[in-house]
Amino acid sequence: MSTVDQEISTCTVPSKGPIKYGELIILGYNGSLPNGDRGRRRSHFSLFKRAKGNGVKPSAVHTVCTPHAAKAISNKDQHSISYTLSRAQTVVVEYTHDSSTDMFQIGRSTESPIDFVVTDTVPTSHIHGNTDTATTTPSQSTISRFSCRILCQRCPPYTARIYAAGFDSSKNIFLGEKAAKWKTSDGMMDGLTTNGVLVMHPRHGFTQDSKPGVWREISVCGNVFSLRETRSAQQRGRMVEKESVELVDGSLIDLCGATLLWRTADGLAHTPTIRHLDVLRQELNAARPQCPVGLNTLAFPSLRRKEVLDGKQPWAYLRCGHVHGYHGWPGRCHPQPLPQQPEEAELMETIEQDLGTVERECPMCRTRGPYVPLWLGCESGFYLDSAPPTHAFVPCGHVCSEKTASYWNRIPLPHGTQTFHAACPFCIQPLHKDRRYVRLIFQGPLD
Repeated sequence: MSTVDQEISTCTVPSKGPIKYGELIILGYNGSLPNGDRGRRRSHFSLFKRAKGNGVKPSAVHTVCTPHAAKAISNKDQHSISYTLSRAQTVVVEYTHDSSTDMFQIGRSTESPIDFVVTDTVPTSHIHGNTDTATTTPSQSTISRFSCRILCQRCPPYTARIYAAGFDSSKNIFLGEKAAKWKTSDGMMDGLTTNGVLVMHPRHGFTQDSKPGVWREISVCGNVFSLRETRSAQQRGRMVEKESVELVDGSLIDLCGATLLWRTADGLAHTPTIRHLDVLRQELNAARPQCPVGLNTLAFPSLRRKEVLDGKQPWAYLRCGHVHGYHGWPGRCHPQPLPQQPEEAELMETIEQDLGTVERECPMCRTRGPYVPLWLGCESGFYLDSAPPTHAFVPCGHVCSEKTASYWNRIPLPHGTQTFHAACPFCIQPLHKDRRYVRLIFQGPLD
């Protein structure tokens, strides 16, 4: 359990347990990190009410002539933000304690002020049933060491607000000479981080009626702006006064290398649990779906073995949705199924070769398309409802409910510094432009 998880208490309002503000879930990990969730490194992070509020709010503003003077003013026991305007001038904004809020910080740094350590997320590929990202891991991270901070009101309705940049071990935030910064109308300062913190609030919440909102950039002081021309441009976008930094159920936060989903405590209460997803898996297996070619019974592995291929693994042709077991059907000729229980090495070698195949022809309907193993979506926070897993994303093959697939199909996620595209939330692979998800067609037992 992380330090933050331990720093919880009951609210002054009568409660049956610790107050939970919400949860942050990183897109692309399907329930857990490849090497397991440990401490502050995890695929999702719960924000609980702390025993004592640790929030901060701006107070005094100082204008100094040299960086040395700025350091002298900056008290290690007090939070502050330094804005370097030039070599000759720096503005330091001091922050004072705010007992009415709890502050949580997110970033790449492993220093103690960071509550939730986030590293770059890359699309995963499945070779021999393992998650392999070695070929696509970026050489240099684009996520800031101190990316952002979230302040939650300690009293109902427990509003959560997001701000760009986080305080370091010296309780400081430094915006260098090249960072975008400016003086506000009330005499304060504001600015943007190098690669920015983007937020998108869905319209109508995280529901089947939801529609994508507009991606905005959040400033250090919590103001909302339209996107810059490029991610790290020095010229800020247009200020959007009518929009808020208040997070809502389903808000997406992009840190230029990883995208996080915010789920409120109330929203999570209406989300299927891992236990419910496993019940749906068992019901699907109990129907004894069969491979139309090999006539062998198919079964999704347990959620603990969610990405480990075995002989009963369901595969699908993603153009038409017909579900099969793995078989050696090369195209317009007679099917050549593998033995029902081939040697493990032989099966895996053949599967690895087939995973590199772009398209194959479905023996049921002769439609050509991607032929991939199916994987259950195990991160319950991504689901919009508790319906059975009937649809698969194209081309990764992650399976979820129809409403969940339909929702994520419409969400444009930041990619690189200027582009956006829809992606599978479970593995972050970009979805196919022509057909982003497909209804699966299972064949029942012949008896």
